[in-house]
Amino acid sequence: MKILWLMLALLMPLSAYAEDVEQIISKANQAAYYAGKDGRADVRMTIHDGKGGIRERQFTVLRLNGRNGNQKFYVYFRAPADVRKMAYLVWKKVDGDDDRWLWLPALNLKKRIAPGDKRTSFVGSDFLYEDISGRGPDEDIHQLISDSGDSWQIKNIPKDPGSVEFSYYMVWIDKQTYLPLKAEYYDKTDSLYRRVSAEKITTIDGHPTVVTAIAEDLKTGSKTVNQFTRVKYDIGLKKRIFTERFLRRPPREVRK
Repeated sequence: MKILWLMLALLMPLSAYAEDVEQIISKANQAAYYAGKDGRADVRMTIHDGKGGIRERQFTVLRLNGRNGNQKFYVYFRAPADVRKMAYLVWKKVDGDDDRWLWLPALNLKKRIAPGDKRTSFVGSDFLYEDISGRGPDEDIHQLISDSGDSWQIKNIPKDPGSVEFSYYMVWIDKQTYLPLKAEYYDKTDSLYRRVSAEKITTIDGHPTVVTAIAEDLKTGSKTVNQFTRVKYDIGLKKRIFTERFLRRPPREVRK
């Protein structure tokens, strides 16, 4: 009987430990991608190519939360001239492949982006398409590595290794805000090759918000800095905005 009670005592913390990890990841996903019912932000993207070259992008992002974790995103590019009036539309589906479209005005072309392209570069930057709309928590196995200090350190291992280029990634989540502070990605040889970090966080409309984010390619030395301004939440965005018709003609909400 004593052995049975000892076994139960050992198993109970492990069960609670596993539940805690899933709760942390769920809250972090909510904090990072679902603040408010909807949201808007202007973004200045600065791309450093690692060789001294610098390029800039300026765009506006609109987001609308749907049911069961589904979302819709609309991205409208303002500058420079080679990407001006380009638009990107995402219908994020938690239980299936996202629908994604890209409007290229210079070519008068509407392009459907394949689901497998989620982990490719977003408009030539060090951010990926998946960074914009988020990675589903259920796509990875989560292991709590450390809960010391002001953040949790969690190891995330893909359930489908063949669908991604990384072997695993480590993420640090702030204990107060639940915002991910840093993510480091390791390749199949266990080498660190990519980092995404929240460099500045402020509270807007009651929501802790990342206003400066950096993505780095540690192999090439390139780096992209995103600075977010005019951030607003719960502004009453309509579903009609997030349709293909507005790829060619931007809605007035991007000009507010």
